[in-house]
Amino acid sequence: MLTALFVVARIVANPVSNVFQKQLTQRAANPLFIIGATDAILAVAVLPLFLLGAVPLALAPGFWTNMAICATLAVASNVLLVYALQSADLSVLGPINAYKSVVSLVLGVFLLGEIPGPMGAGGVLLIVAGSYFVVDRDPTQPRSNALARFFRERGIQFRFAALAVSATEAIFLKKTLLLSSPVTTFVFWSILGVPIAAVAMALLHRKRLGTEIVLFRLHWRTYAWLAATTGIMQLTSLLTFAKVPVGYSLALFQLSTLISVFLGYRYFQEGQIRKRLLGSAIMAAGAVLIVLQGHSR
Repeated sequence: MLTALFVVARIVANPVSNVFQKQLTQRAANPLFIIGATDAILAVAVLPLFLLGAVPLALAPGFWTNMAICATLAVASNVLLVYALQSADLSVLGPINAYKSVVSLVLGVFLLGEIPGPMGAGGVLLIVAGSYFVVDRDPTQPRSNALARFFRERGIQFRFAALAVSATEAIFLKKTLLLSSPVTTFVFWSILGVPIAAVAMALLHRKRLGTEIVLFRLHWRTYAWLAATTGIMQLTSLLTFAKVPVGYSLALFQLSTLISVFLGYRYFQEGQIRKRLLGSAIMAAGAVLIVLQGHSR
């Protein structure tokens, strides 16, 4: 019962956090500062766990190495995602997460020599077909150009880059879970992201820091909600991974794409909601087929 609640909470929290991220980019906040501030709020929130003795400090050396890599990759993937949200619709970016299954399938071919079966091939075709429905939103251009435009859009390219980094992060997250617990992993994931984002902000956008602090004061409620939803998303993901195989978990998480489309329509007036919902459902079904193939061997 608890695992089902974790899955539902994660499915809802992910697209809701994207809404707050997109709102902040519309208010001219820098993506790197958005992620750094989110991590800082989370770090403050988890500090009491140390006082309660809920977080052990005596952990295996391998934990710290994997955790540092996780935190670095998390900051990078989230920053790329926010850059994507700056220039593309939420109702388009959400469904792209289904391509994570395609990436894993392709890597399996080259790294493991695993040739996709009928379910895997069908899953890829469904994801590509769903992309056509999600992205073809310009009636003035030929429909045959839909997928070409899809891969040329800057926001889409940022989203795919974020997806690749996030998929790599998931591997190291799994390793940290094997050496600790979901709560311990979550606490250090939150804390270690702060110095990494701070250093990156100082090196790349030092002159904007004053402006970002002013924006933070003006929109602190949005930052607080973003931190809350991000924290829920990450913690419930870890709790789910601890109970359910990662492949099955990722397939279940694809249901969040439908919520992304609705929220894009509701908060940002993004159009063609029916077609995008159809495309999202098709892509989610494709991702499920790929995952099922992997677990049927």
